[in-house]
Amino acid sequence: MNGIILFVALILFLWLGRSILIPLLVATFLWYLINATATYCRKLFPFNSDTDRKSRPVISRAFDWTSNVLAVIAMCILIYFFATQIQPMFRELVAALPGLQHKFVQFTDYLTRSVGLRFDASMLPNIANIATNIGASVAGIVTSTGMILVYMIFLFVEQSTFNKKFAALFPNKTKYKKVRYIVDSIDENMKKYLFMKTVLSGITGILSYFWLQMIGVEFAGIWAFIVFITSYIPTIGAIVACALPILYSLITAPSLQQPILTAVGLIALQVIFGNILEPKFTGKTLNLSTLAILINLVFWGMIWGIAGMFFSVPLLVAIFIITAQFDSTRWIAVLLSADGKIPDKRDDD
Repeated sequence: MNGIILFVALILFLWLGRSILIPLLVATFLWYLINATATYCRKLFPFNSDTDRKSRPVISRAFDWTSNVLAVIAMCILIYFFATQIQPMFRELVAALPGLQHKFVQFTDYLTRSVGLRFDASMLPNIANIATNIGASVAGIVTSTGMILVYMIFLFVEQSTFNKKFAALFPNKTKYKKVRYIVDSIDENMKKYLFMKTVLSGITGILSYFWLQMIGVEFAGIWAFIVFITSYIPTIGAIVACALPILYSLITAPSLQQPILTAVGLIALQVIFGNILEPKFTGKTLNLSTLAILINLVFWGMIWGIAGMFFSVPLLVAIFIITAQFDSTRWIAVLLSADGKIPDKRDDD
């Protein structure tokens, strides 16, 4: 009974505190991504060994700071580009929805006459609502940019003291080693997943933009941005990334040539990057059940909407690793895993 009450209280906390928690989670995600990028950059240079920070040469420590500063600058440039380019495009797209709805009715009438395919007209307002909700979610995150940047600044300021605080929290060496093992496991898996996912998603989005621009699809920047963002949403993300621009092209194009080219190009990119390259780089690291991912996706989507879907996999990775470290919860990790194999449990000795 106490467990049920605690679970309900947790759901209420997540729901009521979403206006604070989502910007904090976005800031943590960006901070983590910047650190992951800096970590992978440092591995390219031989003078960056795994020795103690105090024994590193001055040039190594300078490179640490330079990597973080450059990563922050790159992130600010991306945020500026989004605020000045992508968000106005979203407003233009939402403003064009009434005209698109009329064209969509004409298109469905054509399908009905040509191939006898019937389409429920009552779905039209839902399509507009979905597009509006996506735009509102993205606009909400942009509106919180100031809060996100403040969170990020304090995370960077505080990160140099994290190890000292962590050691002070667990003065018992045995308990410290166990908790440290869990934290390091989460850290390693998160960095691998977020870094590779972001790189692959970014390349997919850029190639999608050039392809859509080349064949003349309007709002190519929006569709490419949606491809990038939805790449973080498992299974459903790839469907949305392809369906929206294909549907738009079907409605607006004078012939079937552009929609066919749109479908071929986007689906090919999703197959290459989502089904071939991504499992090669991240699949072995995660080892998560597809069913568990989908249930987790629905759960966080109900609580936090689009933002919840975006962060569903990183949160599931953390839950998976934590539950694998305790005898009373290892069965949860087994259910979440793809093949029953779970991370090794840290012994208390």
